[in-house]
Amino acid sequence: MALFLTKDLDDPARSRIGVWQISESEAELRAMTSIPSDELEEISYIRSESLRKQKLAVRALLDAMFEDKVYLSHHDNGKPYIENNSINISITHTEKYVAVILDEDDEVGIDLESLDRDFSAVEKKALSEDEIEDLDDERKNEQLAIYWCAKEAIYKLTSQYGVDFAEQIEVDGFRFHDEGDLDATFTDDDGYEHELELHYMTFDRHVMVWVVE
Repeated sequence: MALFLTKDLDDPARSRIGVWQISESEAELRAMTSIPSDELEEISYIRSESLRKQKLAVRALLDAMFEDKVYLSHHDNGKPYIENNSINISITHTEKYVAVILDEDDEVGIDLESLDRDFSAVEKKALSEDEIEDLDDERKNEQLAIYWCAKEAIYKLTSQYGVDFAEQIEVDGFRFHDEGDLDATFTDDDGYEHELELHYMTFDRHVMVWVVE
């Protein structure tokens, strides 16, 4: 069992984060998870072994975080939910880690990325002119990774279609640290601005960003 991290975000703990390190084989993950047969069949059709393991690791993580068996499903827009529990959930996964954030009352979003990836495409694809001007040449890839994770987390939080990351999500300037806070603004399709506070942490050459609203 490779439960890597659990983190309570407030007191009393209404919000929790869990991180699972994928160290098991696919067979071991299948054996340790209480996954419904229809979901297991769906996972079996995935061609990538790495992605199959990520999906199974999410299940293992949910088993570790809930006392009772839970049934994971997704809305038409891809947003996950627990069929037999009203808790809010967001999920993210990489080749090495999967993570979930849970909150009893508020909407949540989380994203996780490896810092060893090349994030240069993010600059043109997802950043505003102000965000580009704030980039630090010495830690540029790490900054781009955090920008991307922050915007992905906000996108998951809002569950809106067709969000323009460069135009609708603005992250205030920051410098890369091992952990920190971020301020951001999401402008919805009606032009209303939502002020958001995000948090991030790094571990094992990965960065994780989350938001609760």
